[in-house]
Amino acid sequence: MNKRGGVKGNLKRALLDMAPEKELPLSHLLPSLTERSAKRGHRMTPLSRLIWPLLALLISAWPYVSSGDRVPPKQDVILATTTSTQDSGLLDVLLPVFQKSTGVLVKTIAVGSGQALALGARGEVDVLLVHSPREELKFMEAGFGARRRLVMYNDFVLAGPKGDPAGVRDARSVEEAFRKVADGGFLFISRGDLSGTHVLETELWKKANVNPYGNRWYQESGQGMGQTLLIASEKGAYTLSDRGTYLALASKLALEICFQGAEELRNIYHVIKVNCSRFERVNCQGARLLADFLVSGEAQRMIRDFGVDRFGTPLFFPAATEQEK
Repeated sequence: MNKRGGVKGNLKRALLDMAPEKELPLSHLLPSLTERSAKRGHRMTPLSRLIWPLLALLISAWPYVSSGDRVPPKQDVILATTTSTQDSGLLDVLLPVFQKSTGVLVKTIAVGSGQALALGARGEVDVLLVHSPREELKFMEAGFGARRRLVMYNDFVLAGPKGDPAGVRDARSVEEAFRKVADGGFLFISRGDLSGTHVLETELWKKANVNPYGNRWYQESGQGMGQTLLIASEKGAYTLSDRGTYLALASKLALEICFQGAEELRNIYHVIKVNCSRFERVNCQGARLLADFLVSGEAQRMIRDFGVDRFGTPLFFPAATEQEK
């Protein structure tokens, strides 16, 4: 008998003749077989010494192969999201819980919603958490997204210098508030980055019948929400901000909320899985796990409670169970 046949015969006998009387977990199978083999006098050839470590490797990988709900930790998930979810600190609360429960590491790219959607359209990220509804619908219609779900909302506020020199607090509508800034030539800092905040701001200028471009009082930061608020604070300017980021940075700002509460200022966040059938490199399973987590009861409770202890009010409101308007 050749050595290959001898090893196969020994391995078959080891697996069948020496199997434990009661079923053991796979992780316990290899030690059980090697101990029984030694006791029964089966000689370990050089080739069989090579086979046993390979079996051990297969057995250790079995939980990831057999489970439909877990991804090996090395398969990172890339999340493109708005700067507001990072600047407010919300992701610092949510992602560690997800990573601990799944073993999946999340790599975050915090940019404006427009840039996040562009990354998704190129298949360079796996999942999006964004707040630019009109652009999101275009993204879905183009076939770049596989599923879009409501996660949470807060609202936008018009923040300005203390004392509100433009008098926007007396405005009866958000359009009137913007006109007061423009008519008085008061400095306004725009993000200017095609983010969800910037897109809404341009829509509000149009509704107010104001073209701000080219005016000395209108400046673009090209930065995220946190940096834009800090610039506006330093320059004594007005700016449009999501409430969550404003509250998170309020102690560092010489700004106050001058206008709020209009229906047009509602700020809605969706999670979108990038279409993995269109982009082979997208981590489809990891994206599904993260999207499912963000709309889960556990994550929604964390969103509901986030900021209450520090500010006395939530920075975001859970919305996964609400009907889309």
